[in-house]
Amino acid sequence: MSYEFIAITMFAGMMVLLLTGQRVFAVIGFVGVVAAFLLWGEGGSEMGFSSAMKLVKWYPMLTVPMFVFMGYMLSESGIAEDMYKAIHVWMGPINGGLALGTVGLMVIISAMNGLSVAGMAIGATIALPELLRRGYDKVMMTGVVQGGSTLGILLPPSVVLVLYGMIARVPVGQLWLAGLLPGLMMAALMAIYVYVRCRVNPALGPALPLSERNVPFREKVRLLSAGIVPLGIFVLMMWLFLSGIASLVESSAVGAICSALVAWWRGRLSARLWNDVLQKTLGITCMFMWILIASLCFGAVFDGLGAVKSIERFFLGNLGLEPWQVLVLMQLSFLIMGMFLDDTAMLVIVAPLYIPLVQKLGFDLVWYGVLYTITCQIAYITPPFGYNLFMMRAMAPPEIGMRDIYKSIWPFVGIMVASLIIIGVFPDIATWLPNNYYSK
Repeated sequence: MSYEFIAITMFAGMMVLLLTGQRVFAVIGFVGVVAAFLLWGEGGSEMGFSSAMKLVKWYPMLTVPMFVFMGYMLSESGIAEDMYKAIHVWMGPINGGLALGTVGLMVIISAMNGLSVAGMAIGATIALPELLRRGYDKVMMTGVVQGGSTLGILLPPSVVLVLYGMIARVPVGQLWLAGLLPGLMMAALMAIYVYVRCRVNPALGPALPLSERNVPFREKVRLLSAGIVPLGIFVLMMWLFLSGIASLVESSAVGAICSALVAWWRGRLSARLWNDVLQKTLGITCMFMWILIASLCFGAVFDGLGAVKSIERFFLGNLGLEPWQVLVLMQLSFLIMGMFLDDTAMLVIVAPLYIPLVQKLGFDLVWYGVLYTITCQIAYITPPFGYNLFMMRAMAPPEIGMRDIYKSIWPFVGIMVASLIIIGVFPDIATWLPNNYYSK
């Protein structure tokens, strides 16, 4: 039996097991350990344990619970709700102002949490009901929340980019800087789309009546501070890390401590809040760790089989494809998998194959990390089985149905596809900032 056939059998078996509804980490780890045992006997059966030890020794892994804790502490303590009140009084006079503010809110939430689920939860439960109550078009606003929430996995401190950096062995600081300009570009394109639509058809996003906007200036400033606080924490973390004063782990710890201090300062740090935040942080962190352990084990078996070289030979030799054609096929496979899996699962399933192949093809791994993340964003909201579509249905008000959710996302899918093409054609958008910073 050839090693190529074994590799294909492993991958096919993994996909079949995923269809049974088993947890991703269990499927990947099971296939990896069983294959290692059958191929190499008792020595191979220890590959799972070796993967766990390798993960424990990864010092940057400590950033994951820190960032997740920071995001949950800021959001669960009600600071996100305060931010939306600030958007209400500052942006209300403009047609579509609350929609534009919601895009901005999604950017700030991204800087707080680094996960798309946080932006989705806050947008669907806090922003969306208020927008519907004020006469905003439900289809457009459902799309705004879904599209904006995906920014959480691209803008720093993106947890997904942290995991990508660990697997690809690329500095996380470079990945964060690489995701910053594309993320802001995408947010700007979304804001322009909303502004133009509401300008052409004011009924889609009516301005607030004067009675609701008549808030004393002092109160407006106080509400504005709700958005400045998390942004200030983000700037502090990035400054400490990029200036070399603190390591990535140390700067993430500063962010976590500051978020708890802010909740305490606002009088919202209760025993119940503390318990809820710690439980959610533990759950998310353990999920990431189990997936990474399984991925490392699966990847070690693939490396031992020489699967990457076989795939490279198949695409470049047998099919005679150009490197950019192989890259397009890889991104299409991400889109298909995104209909069924979340971003971390997609990354760890194909990382053992794609990342070495990308490097062999001569592409920049930092640039590819941005392309991968944008492709995940598209997959998240693409029918029929986009991950975020069903999350939105579970969290949205009852008057929003699946038909509305499906209709709402197409303009934002178009914006993301356009962004993907622009960054693919002009890679300097992603690489200019990290290259200039790290060259000094």
